[in-house]
Amino acid sequence: MNALYAFSGDPITRGHLDLIERAYRLFPNLTIGIGVNPEKKYTFTLEERLDMVKHCTKHLPNIKVVSYTGLLVDFVYENNIDVVIRGIRNSKDLNDEYTLHLAQKSQGMQFETIPLFTAPEFSHVSSSVVKAMTKEQGKLISFVPMHVKQKLEEKMLGQYIISVTGTIGSGKSYVTEKFVELGKAKGIEVHNIDLDKISHDILSTLKEPKYVELRETIVKKFGEAIRNPDGSINRKILGEIVFNDPEKLAQLDELMQNPLEERMRREMYNKKGIILINAALLLEKGLLHYSNNNILIMTVNEEKQHERLKLRGLTEEQISHRVSSQLR
Repeated sequence: MNALYAFSGDPITRGHLDLIERAYRLFPNLTIGIGVNPEKKYTFTLEERLDMVKHCTKHLPNIKVVSYTGLLVDFVYENNIDVVIRGIRNSKDLNDEYTLHLAQKSQGMQFETIPLFTAPEFSHVSSSVVKAMTKEQGKLISFVPMHVKQKLEEKMLGQYIISVTGTIGSGKSYVTEKFVELGKAKGIEVHNIDLDKISHDILSTLKEPKYVELRETIVKKFGEAIRNPDGSINRKILGEIVFNDPEKLAQLDELMQNPLEERMRREMYNKKGIILINAALLLEKGLLHYSNNNILIMTVNEEKQHERLKLRGLTEEQISHRVSSQLR
């Protein structure tokens, strides 16, 4: 049987993709129809919508992705479609689709409409919600595939995000600063989002209640010795504690994860151009999806690395602990 799943694809979400994959298991002769309504203002062009859907469904052999105009029933008739798949998120969708089904049947066409209920984890996901979240630099990876996330950021925010990572002392800060300088010379906006600086701000200067509360939690967890007189965290003493104990380092990382992501997104907000996310632990912290896996990896030989870290005032033992705490 020939089946059709039709939607606007502006853009395709993980909810759409889940329905497509489930429909494909039932009907291998599946066509994806991207509707074109001249009265509707789309965020993406037809070519962009088709490209995103094709990219996200390339793992499904023989699937067809096409566009159509006019009534869906006319496209169904002319393409010998036997079954039309419709996604149902809630009772309103069910009522709307039933009414639409009756209207389509009134045109005298012979096909069946099969509803597929949206998986619970995607019931809140829609193209309009995704676009609203994009405007506010929201977390998108659970809403759309990574390829679509990148296209949304490019189209709606004018952002091109790249991770700059590598082990400690590999030259990440130097390289990102050079990119910023080169961007200025070329008239291109380049922004360096330094996660180490963000961590420093969280542990010292940020006054929002969440960060004040976090610093108190860290003091309770690791001891009063790490508290400075002004209430900030002494990073040197804290470093000595956690880099000598992998379990404590993991505890600190867990406490810092959400605040770090929050401030990183705040730093990216309303910025255009090339955004460099600069940090040593992007892979370990599971943050590479923010740059859509566009990564620059800095490398350095051990001799040069030790030389640079000694210039920071670190002892051989401290260097060993810090290097061993990171993936190489």
